[in-house]
Amino acid sequence: MILAFQLAYRNLMGAGLRTWLNAAVLSFAFVVILFFNGLLDGWNQQAKRDNIEWEYGKGQLIHTDYDPFDPFSVQDGHGILPTSAKENLVPILIRQASVYPEGRMLSISLKGIEVPQEILGLPTDLLENSKADIPTIIGKRMATSANLKVNDELLLRWRDKNGTFDAKNVTIVGIFDSNVPTIDNGQFWIPIKKLWEMTGMEGHATMFISEADQPVDVPGWNFRSQEDLLRELSEIIEMKKASSSIMYILLLAIALLAIFDTQVLSIFRRQKEIGTYISLGMTRQQVVGLFTVEGGMYSIFAMVLGCAYGIPLLLYLSATGIGIPEASQNMGVSLADRIYPVYGIVLILGTIALVVISATIVSYLPARKIAKMDPVNAIKGKLQ
Repeated sequence: MILAFQLAYRNLMGAGLRTWLNAAVLSFAFVVILFFNGLLDGWNQQAKRDNIEWEYGKGQLIHTDYDPFDPFSVQDGHGILPTSAKENLVPILIRQASVYPEGRMLSISLKGIEVPQEILGLPTDLLENSKADIPTIIGKRMATSANLKVNDELLLRWRDKNGTFDAKNVTIVGIFDSNVPTIDNGQFWIPIKKLWEMTGMEGHATMFISEADQPVDVPGWNFRSQEDLLRELSEIIEMKKASSSIMYILLLAIALLAIFDTQVLSIFRRQKEIGTYISLGMTRQQVVGLFTVEGGMYSIFAMVLGCAYGIPLLLYLSATGIGIPEASQNMGVSLADRIYPVYGIVLILGTIALVVISATIVSYLPARKIAKMDPVNAIKGKLQ
């Protein structure tokens, strides 16, 4: 086996530019696969971290009549949780309302949240310290779409528990910057005690954000764990990986095709050499192994070449991140201004294994023809 590696190395070095061209194409496929998978893994980790910090906590205890995907369920999807079950829970009450910035009407979700709280990243301390009659915080996307800024006052209209309309001015006391659009787009946040007072729904909540992994089971309420809440995001990431794999396959196929053609040409041109190997005592399988090792060595050279330019490039991108166009951040999923790729050891080793195994298999396929060669005809340079 050592002899096979020594001969394969000398043969590849003797091939000169052809060897390094094949290795360069394969190394490019290797670096691109690492880059895109690292980018998706970075987005996945970043989005999960942001959703947990800003919206999910350790999980959500949701009223059975409330469906986050059905706006009509807001009207009846609320209730009172027993006092004994409220430990480590932050209540949120959701009501439908309308605001009138600059004479325009916008339908919003009016959300009351306990003040103060430390489970979510929402700056609720601004609500606690404000002297406004109805202090409100909104996200940067809401502020941009409604053309609002801090200290702006605008008319808010809502319905109380009896369905009666009421209206008052609210004051924007803070604008938070979050990568999670589901707590930003079309949402106004006020102290829950103020919302109880406005609606006459003292003690009611639509959901609770949990600080514990599993709160006490309460009839009429459903608990959704972190894993359950993040499942949709994970499925989106997996779909993106599946669609991106088409590009990986094409790039890898181009590189492997070059190796395959090189091996076919080598076997055709080096018949005398093959016959000499067999005449000197090497078995046909040993010669097949030699040519297979030669092809597999392309992947080793590709790793070396890929590391030469790939490591500095990927480290730079992981440190500076990839800028995301602003328009892409409004597609409904957590997407930061910059995504920082993450290159885990499993990703690196898996990609190396994929490239090495693929190159070895592609090299073995044409080398099988050697096992059927007649050494006498091979030495004469005749095809069978």
